[in-house]
Amino acid sequence: QVQLVESGGGLVQAGNSLRLSCAASGRTFSNNAMGWFRQAPGKEREFVAAISGGGGRTYYAESVKGRFTISRDNAKNTVYLQMNSLKPEDTAVYYCAAASLPLLPSETVGITTTYNYWGQGTQVTVSS
Repeated sequence: QVQLVESGGGLVQAGNSLRLSCAASGRTFSNNAMGWFRQAPGKEREFVAAISGGGGRTYYAESVKGRFTISRDNAKNTVYLQMNSLKPEDTAVYYCAAASLPLLPSETVGITTTYNYWGQGTQVTVSS
């Protein structure tokens, strides 16, 4: 069982930055590939970024590539999402998710059912 707690959301102006954190419980955090998803009001939950258990592989949605960076610190059982050059369309609730494997087939990293555990979400609001 893995419990996930996100933090770091808030209200920022367009062009600014935020860093989200997701703290995970569990004995061997490096066994879990991790992902970030987001959901805006009235829209489906969408993939943002993912990272392998060891941190060597990262994946990004096209909409955030070059602006967002996912990373992890396995010693701290934490995954991060550094978000730069934020845009109003980045406004959403951001969710952290954990898979039960350290490596995922690349074609599955963006699928919600790939992940077994989810956090409660943190709100990110970007004003124009």
